[in-house]
Amino acid sequence: MDWIKTICASLIIAISITAVIQPTIVSGQSMYPTLENKDYLIVNKLAYNRELPNRGDIIVFKTSLIDDERNEKKNLVKRIIALPGDHLVIEDNEVYINEKLLKEDYLTGVYTYGDIDMIVPANEIFTMGDNRENSDDSRKDYIGTISLDDIVGEVVLRAYPFNNMGKVK
Repeated sequence: MDWIKTICASLIIAISITAVIQPTIVSGQSMYPTLENKDYLIVNKLAYNRELPNRGDIIVFKTSLIDDERNEKKNLVKRIIALPGDHLVIEDNEVYINEKLLKEDYLTGVYTYGDIDMIVPANEIFTMGDNRENSDDSRKDYIGTISLDDIVGEVVLRAYPFNNMGKVK
């Protein structure tokens, strides 16, 4: 009987944990220098259940892109740049939100290509990678703006490599 109680308790704990968090591995350099290839991340799946995401949050979201190695749909890791209803302009290597220059202290020497002038649709967000020159993000037609319903969760913790373990800013 003790074994059954232990197994049941373990299953309840495991199911509870997977309902709240999801592990994700970064694939590629699109979020460099904030995140690197093969970083192991912990995603809070409940982060946006009651509130909208914030500009600057790093999120994981579902896409229709296919991962050739696994033959399944890819999730991407990107930073939220613009929120629903924001007026986004990208011109001359600068990003403007609602006519104000976006301060991006997390970027170093990055060129933000693109010529965009748009209002982000309701219930959608605009994302970009921190490595702007090497990022498939909302600037690409095949990704575009992201539905709030496609957000898996907010990246909250880097669990590996151990020397970089900690909260993701």
